[in-house]
Amino acid sequence: MPSPQTSPQLPTIVLATLNAKYIHASLGLRYLLANMDAHGGAGLRAQTQLREFVIQQKPLQIVEELLALSPRVIGFGIYIWNVFETTQVVQLLKTLRPDIRIVLGGPEVSFETGEQVICRLADHIVTGWGDVSFPKLCRALLDGPQPLMKVIAGEQPALEALELPYSEYTDEDLSKRLLYVEASRGCPFKCEFCLSALDKTAWAFDLDRFMAEMDTLYQRGARNFKFVDRTFNLKVDFSVRILQFFLDRMAPDLFVHFEVVPDSLPDRLKDLIKQFPAGSLQFEVGIQSFNPEVQQRISRKQDNLKTADNLRWLVNESQAHVHADLIFGLPGETLQSFAQGFDRLHGLAPHEIQFGILKRLRGTPITRHTVDFAMTYDPQRPYTILQNSTVDFSSMQRIKRFARYWEMVANSGRFSGALELLLSPGSAFGNFLAFSDWLWATTGKTHEFALEKLHDLLFQHLTEERGLLPDAVRSALLADYRASGARGRPQCLADLLAAVRPANDAGGGKLRAARQERHVSQNQHRVEIQKAAAAA
Repeated sequence: MPSPQTSPQLPTIVLATLNAKYIHASLGLRYLLANMDAHGGAGLRAQTQLREFVIQQKPLQIVEELLALSPRVIGFGIYIWNVFETTQVVQLLKTLRPDIRIVLGGPEVSFETGEQVICRLADHIVTGWGDVSFPKLCRALLDGPQPLMKVIAGEQPALEALELPYSEYTDEDLSKRLLYVEASRGCPFKCEFCLSALDKTAWAFDLDRFMAEMDTLYQRGARNFKFVDRTFNLKVDFSVRILQFFLDRMAPDLFVHFEVVPDSLPDRLKDLIKQFPAGSLQFEVGIQSFNPEVQQRISRKQDNLKTADNLRWLVNESQAHVHADLIFGLPGETLQSFAQGFDRLHGLAPHEIQFGILKRLRGTPITRHTVDFAMTYDPQRPYTILQNSTVDFSSMQRIKRFARYWEMVANSGRFSGALELLLSPGSAFGNFLAFSDWLWATTGKTHEFALEKLHDLLFQHLTEERGLLPDAVRSALLADYRASGARGRPQCLADLLAAVRPANDAGGGKLRAARQERHVSQNQHRVEIQKAAAAA
């Protein structure tokens, strides 16, 4: 759905992007919008509108809405998840209205611009930071002199020179979407799979100014905050103040997401973290690999013992939701060494293990290993690894299916009882890989599994392949199914579900059902917010 952000007059400039889902709200475009007057001259903000779409929308529909605004300039935010769809939109725009100046920006077009179709179609590309350079470019396009360069290296100003974007979030954004905020930019670490490896350091916004903006958002009703800082706990004094801010404003619907350095969790932070109630605090903990040789090879500094201790503390001593990341396909990582790292992480019991496959993001230093480790990537986005010197193509395909099934079964939260049976005894990785291989051989698909069908497949695997007692498996699956709130009837549970009859409550059932429906709806929105925060 497009953003409701409008003004009475038709804009001269449109800022647009295609989000992965409506629940996401573009922080980058709101920075540009907030800085139009400051860096492009008075009156430019009034000529600019923001339009957000989703990648599922038809390109013709997007183009029709954009052309209805009669803009002279359209700026697109380009990311790995939307470059294909946005290319189609730009092709149509250039076919229908070649006079409209198309400007691109964002991480996907900040590197290797000469190799991309969308860059050839565009009139201008702003690489890197666009907060200052995009408004300046728009002023030149409207009033002259016309810029001579197609590719413009974005100017990186001091953070105090930037207008903060948070007033550009609408009331609908605050009530229905995940709000992205940042207390700092950049990252001091050099992990080679990440674009942040190119940063010289991390820069912090003035904390008083930032906290005032957060207070305004909160007073307006904002309750879902995702901090995009790559290293939230890098400066402990800042982290303490931010956590205390939210703790002082705790509300039943408050949700805050942070990405943390896994091996640095001092007592000052722990003392605050353990005060947050369940459901209010989520940490994304980047592990990526427990293999010291691989860590060194990709310039990742991580104390594995401290990391394990901190994860153990977060899970056992706090009520924070812990989302831990692993990456498969890093140079020199074998299937065996990754399995050992996966089992080690699983033993620490984070609430979710996000199992990712290495992607060759444009501009990242991971490319320096391409020759030595025969790293072969898919040329189509999202540029995932296809094979390397330690993992052949066939094995890589197995692991990609594992990752998909893991998300569907383990991270869905719908199979906690069955998952415990599935992953033990022995290696959790080995047990789930065996299930993954069996599921692929049995069904030949990785998507579009009905919940009821998944219960039946798990029952079949656990009883026929693993030899577990049917009654024990049914008991676990029945508890999982009831907890999920589903209303169908898996074949393996048909007799048990038929035996359960709702009590006659003389008309009270409809009222309770309505209350339950509202509760489920609210909880689903919360879960969607949490998933969006972890996945973005």
